[in-house]
Amino acid sequence: MKAQLYRLLEQRAAECRYFVIPLWRGNGYVTMFAQVEAPHMIFTGLEDYKARGTQAAPYLTSTFYTELSETKDLVFIRGDVVFTSKLTDEEAKWIMETAQSFYLNDTRYKLLERFNKHTHDFEFKDVLQALDMPIL
Repeated sequence: MKAQLYRLLEQRAAECRYFVIPLWRGNGYVTMFAQVEAPHMIFTGLEDYKARGTQAAPYLTSTFYTELSETKDLVFIRGDVVFTSKLTDEEAKWIMETAQSFYLNDTRYKLLERFNKHTHDFEFKDVLQALDMPIL
């Protein structure tokens, strides 16, 4: 990732630390809960988070490495699937890319902002529409 993009993600994540991302499976989706504490992004199932709160085990963790941001304009990203029974590598890659898109795309970021700052106006169906997923 380019360092400038990471700086934008980091700035926006400082203001909006949480989000929900639907992961399509078969005929429906599982909702993932994302929490950002730069340089880390942690993902768990929303149902697990509702049941266990901060004690919910992460399904996926990603870490941003900024050591080369100044000299090479690069930030490396490492994702680790913690629960292979809950998430495939392909699903993990999609979740990481999708989460980043909500922080880096101005239109999608408005949904993320609404989730964090104006929760009474947040509609999950808007996230589904942004991802071209059917509303079930």
